[in-house]
Amino acid sequence: MPSHLCYRYKSPTAPDGRSGRINTMKFAYFDASSGLSGDMCLGALLDLGVSPAAFRTAVNGLGLPVRVKVREVERSHLRALKVDVEIQGRGSQARRFKDIVALIKKAALPSPVKERGLEVFKTLFEAEAKVHGETFDGVHLHEAGADDALVDILGTCWLADRLGIGEFYCSPLNVGSGSVRTSHGILPVPPPAVAEILKGVPVYSAHAACELVTPTGAALVKTLVSEFIRFPELTYDQTGSGAGGRDLESLPNVLRVFYGDRREFSPEKRVYVLEATIDDANPQILASFMDQALEKGALDVYLAPIFMKKNRLATKLTLLVEASGLERLIAAVFTETPTIGLRYYPVERRALERRTETVRVEGRRVRVKTALLEGRVVNAQPEFEDCLVLAKARKLPLKDVIRRAAAALEDPDKG
Repeated sequence: MPSHLCYRYKSPTAPDGRSGRINTMKFAYFDASSGLSGDMCLGALLDLGVSPAAFRTAVNGLGLPVRVKVREVERSHLRALKVDVEIQGRGSQARRFKDIVALIKKAALPSPVKERGLEVFKTLFEAEAKVHGETFDGVHLHEAGADDALVDILGTCWLADRLGIGEFYCSPLNVGSGSVRTSHGILPVPPPAVAEILKGVPVYSAHAACELVTPTGAALVKTLVSEFIRFPELTYDQTGSGAGGRDLESLPNVLRVFYGDRREFSPEKRVYVLEATIDDANPQILASFMDQALEKGALDVYLAPIFMKKNRLATKLTLLVEASGLERLIAAVFTETPTIGLRYYPVERRALERRTETVRVEGRRVRVKTALLEGRVVNAQPEFEDCLVLAKARKLPLKDVIRRAAAALEDPDKG
């Protein structure tokens, strides 16, 4: 993954009393099911508890003729923060990249914020240059280079720094549909620049016939976000909601952010079921593959007899695998079995907390696997191999050893 896709601090240990920045490694997950824009990012991150006064002070460091207002609004009966950037006077003209660079260099902002902001603007200028057939140095930004867009981009980067966000994640983006009026005229949704920026990003259109992802919002997430994934397994400490400028009937125009300790974010825990139906395999090959699949990281694997077309006897191979091992297991299925096709799909699951305890039976150590629900043991299974070794060594019935090991977990004196 390119290093520019996420913030990282070398020694995230404690709050910085001088700057107010949180230095522990945090994550932020954006739920962009209602779209995403620069002002929505500002509102969502501010809603995590950053002082609006501190934010206004940071914005003043840009030296722009703007005034920032932060207020609570309601979108589809949901509360959210709305950030309005009011331009004082006529505002700015269209800007080239060199103009943006000069402005950011003069800004009274931390160096990481300036660097990140320049990366976001570079993404914007590259997209605009490509879709309009201009050179990078020659292209002008109108809406996306205006004073309020500068506040949206640099303000979001400042808030990320202030909150100590080590990594951003985001849901697939709902881009909307229809058309939008721009300085270049009426354009289809998503506009060409947004479509260019979001190459490689999962997008869809649902519920709203309008623009839901702006060029500024697209450039922010393309630069900041490490991975675009559906809601993963995570434990979060806070949520924030940032409102867009519309109050839509079909969906709440709100960007939600989930924020917490990076150690509690586990995108790799998403699991997939992988299936293949095979009617021309040697059973010994399939039996051998079961062991290989487990060695390669499958959480579970099983075979089931089935009937296929023309009543052919066949075998259904099913594997359960975490997202991080999906490609490895797909390659193994194609390499080690004769199947020429397979299916896979994400599934939700719940798993009990598991521990391994040790008990003594006949003076020997036997491991017992336990499963806990809300801290209470609800299942206990002695390790078969340990019990088998003990049964042979003491010439005892295996079932008695298993029973005694289970009993010893509840009462050590019974071992």
